[in-house]
Amino acid sequence: MAKQPHLLVEEGDIHDLALVPGDPGRVDRIADRCEDVELVAQNREYKLVNATYDGRPLTICSTGIGSPSAAIAAEELAAVGVETLVRVGTTGALQPGIEIGDMIVATGAAKDEGTTKRYESATVPAVPDYEVLSGLVDAAERIEDETAGGAVHVGPIATDDAFYAETDEYVDAWEAAGLLAVEMEAAALFTLARRKGLAAGAICTVDGNLVEGAQKGETESEELPEKAKNNVERAIEIALEAATGL
Repeated sequence: MAKQPHLLVEEGDIHDLALVPGDPGRVDRIADRCEDVELVAQNREYKLVNATYDGRPLTICSTGIGSPSAAIAAEELAAVGVETLVRVGTTGALQPGIEIGDMIVATGAAKDEGTTKRYESATVPAVPDYEVLSGLVDAAERIEDETAGGAVHVGPIATDDAFYAETDEYVDAWEAAGLLAVEMEAAALFTLARRKGLAAGAICTVDGNLVEGAQKGETESEELPEKAKNNVERAIEIALEAATGL
């Protein structure tokens, strides 16, 4: 098999489990907690690193922003032997009382993006694999007890692909539906994983609350308030701890 055209990897280059943050810079932050770190490939928004955490070999691969680039990553990772995808990202809360720095573990994602509609009907649900979901929840609750960190919320989210078109009407509708948060990749990852016979899940740190008017910063260095910066590290720890059981 030839190298994948975007990720620049082929079968045998990477491991069966991939943690998939959006930001390439977050690949390094995850790798900093691991051993046996090896850069495998880097191209455009995609950076891939192999590493080991607590004896568990894994790959870390950034997906870039949005469902189109996340779907490319999922397609090419599936083609070279990845079996499990775990999104480690950030998200904007949609319910009052969800604080910056809290954790969201997604039980499903509303498909308010265009990518999955090219694969299937919008009525087909975008949901995580139960084993991955359970592993993330168990790890989150265990680490929360140990660290007294921010709350962990478990429930449905929305995936949107128009960051600057999230109008009050959209936000009000998501809030009324009981969705916990909005981000830009989970629905595509859940959908592609199901269609490819893979397992997928997602844990995200809250970096703003749309219904309370708290927005994320303009640059990566300003992206997160201090509590959220600290809890990105906590989300990474949760994902890595969950990975050891997958």
